[in-house]
This record gives sequence, C-alpha cells and structure tokens, in this order.
Amino acid sequence: QVQLVESGGGLVQGGGSLRLSCVASGRTFSSYVMGWFRQAPGKGREFVAALSRGGVNTYYADSVKGRFTISRDNAKNTVYLQMNSLKPEDTAVYYCAAERTTVPHTAITAYDYWGQGTQVTVAD
Repeated sequence: QVQLVESGGGLVQGGGSLRLSCVASGRTFSSYVMGWFRQAPGKGREFVAALSRGGVNTYYADSVKGRFTISRDNAKNTVYLQMNSLKPEDTAVYYCAAERTTVPHTAITAYDYWGQGTQVTVAD
C-alpha cells in the first residue's frame, strides 16, 4: 500500500511558475512508476506527465510539453512537477499517482494509487 500526498498548488498569474511535490509513504517508492494527472472543472481527469522508476524516461501530454518537467528523488520518496509558463487553461486539481509496472502509462486505469490532489489556479 502506498499513500501519496501532494502539495505546492496555489494561485499564480499567467506566465508564472509553480512546483508541485508528491511525497509517498513506504519503503518501495523506487519500484513505482509515477505520474501526474489533472482535472479541470467540468472535465475528465487527464494525463499530464509520467516518469520511469529510475527517473530516466519521461512522458508528457502535448499540451504541457516544453513547459512542465517531471522529476523524482527516490531518496526522499518524492516526485515533482515543475510548471513554467502557466496558462489559464492549466487551472485544475493536480493528482499524483503510482503504478507498479516497468513502463510508464498515460491511461488513468493503469495507476494503482492516487493522492487527494492539489488545486492550481492560473489567473489571466
């Protein structure tokens, strides 16, 4: 069992930056592929980024590519999402998720554990 707790959300002006963090419980963090998803008001949850267990391979949604960076520190049981050049359409609740596989996936159903989410609001 893995428990995930996100932090770092908030209100930011368009063009600004935020860094989200997600801390995982347990001793097997390095065995999980980690992902970030988001859900905007009135919309479904969508894939944002994913990262392999060793932190080498990264995957991004086209909408965030070049602006967001996912990374992890296995010694701290933490995955990060650095978000730059934020746009109002990035406004959403952001969730981190963990899956016990060897290859990152973009599908929501592939992930086994989820955090409670952190709100990101980007003002015009």
